[in-house]
Amino acid sequence: MSLVRSDWNFSTFSGNMSEPVHRWFRYSAGFSASWVRQVINENFPNGGARVFDPFAGSATTLVAAEQVGATAVGLEPHPFISRVAAAKLDWRSDREKFLKKIQLIDSIAKRLRPSLDQYPSLVRRCFDDTQLSKLDRWRRACERTSDETAATRLSWLALMSVLRKTSSAGTAQWQYILPKKQKAKIVSFEDAWAAAVGVIHSDMGRSESVIGPKAQLFAADARTWAGDQKFNFVITSPPYPNNYDYADATRLEMSFLGEVSGWGDLQETVRKFLLRSCSQHVPESAINMDSILEAPALSAIREDLRAKCEELKSIRETKGGRKTYHLMAACYFQDLANVWKTLRRVCEEPSKVCFVIGDSAPYGVYLPVIPWLGRLALAAGFKSFRFEKTRDRNIKWKNRKHRVPLQEGRLWVEG
Repeated sequence: MSLVRSDWNFSTFSGNMSEPVHRWFRYSAGFSASWVRQVINENFPNGGARVFDPFAGSATTLVAAEQVGATAVGLEPHPFISRVAAAKLDWRSDREKFLKKIQLIDSIAKRLRPSLDQYPSLVRRCFDDTQLSKLDRWRRACERTSDETAATRLSWLALMSVLRKTSSAGTAQWQYILPKKQKAKIVSFEDAWAAAVGVIHSDMGRSESVIGPKAQLFAADARTWAGDQKFNFVITSPPYPNNYDYADATRLEMSFLGEVSGWGDLQETVRKFLLRSCSQHVPESAINMDSILEAPALSAIREDLRAKCEELKSIRETKGGRKTYHLMAACYFQDLANVWKTLRRVCEEPSKVCFVIGDSAPYGVYLPVIPWLGRLALAAGFKSFRFEKTRDRNIKWKNRKHRVPLQEGRLWVEG
């Protein structure tokens, strides 16, 4: 069975939505699973890859590594997304047990009466009562049948995967929800549920030819991880400093589950665990820019970073939104510097690291993310870095907030 298609763009995640297992839940990612498999095979044609992903997301790297028989470990601190990733890593479990669990959930859900009063405003605005009544019954049936098994985790993921398909609300780019924008066509819960279950059951059947260990996933922070495993290949895509709020991206799902009741809850439930790449993570009252910039880990880029942060701080005063991009930039590079320290500790010599990364220009102030990350890697003890551009970004100026050309690609670090 071939798992590589020659027509996919390996630098994007778009092909994943046609890939077995990877298509189970749509989440922002910086690369395709097909590219991960290809690059592991190219670098380790005789096997022996021990792969690490410090920003595992929904397990793109981990599942792809399993598919080529490589050992893999990943970290994901986002509490909801780490649960998605853990469920996807059950793709090699017993699919008939999964189907029996689904049948049990269906039988219980059909007997339950819906209870909609507990759902917060966002959920009520995104679903009509008919759809929400069915989602509520199946959610409670999943909870009643929950146990510590792969079948439970996969059933939960099937339910999560139908939320946006059955919502009447429009979904903006990168998974944000627009309750005031209505879809032209809404998938019925019955059709969406049957399709999700069928896809998962079918894809699980593809695991029979896969050999090698199951990947390990830790709900942990790459900045502070104390694991003692050793790796020879890192494949990852860290957040970009572009103000994308990974916490808000899952607010609909977490609201439906009762894990948050509003936008304000995200700070304590999600954001405090994540790398600081968004201005929502760095309130002015909690961050002292000068203290951050004096961190020893930033010595390799301190003066250059300070100049950019001061420029952002000055421009901020002229903007209506007054977003704290100066604090975001300082914290972002401090966090990545600490990640490089973790990577140097867990990477063997020799080893290779690939960051799929892009640069940024908040308020039109260009941040040379790629060379700065390379310099931080060298300061952490790696030996060399090079950049392989895969595409230009921000070159279609319509509706853009600034006209600074940006790029994305692969930062290769060796040491």
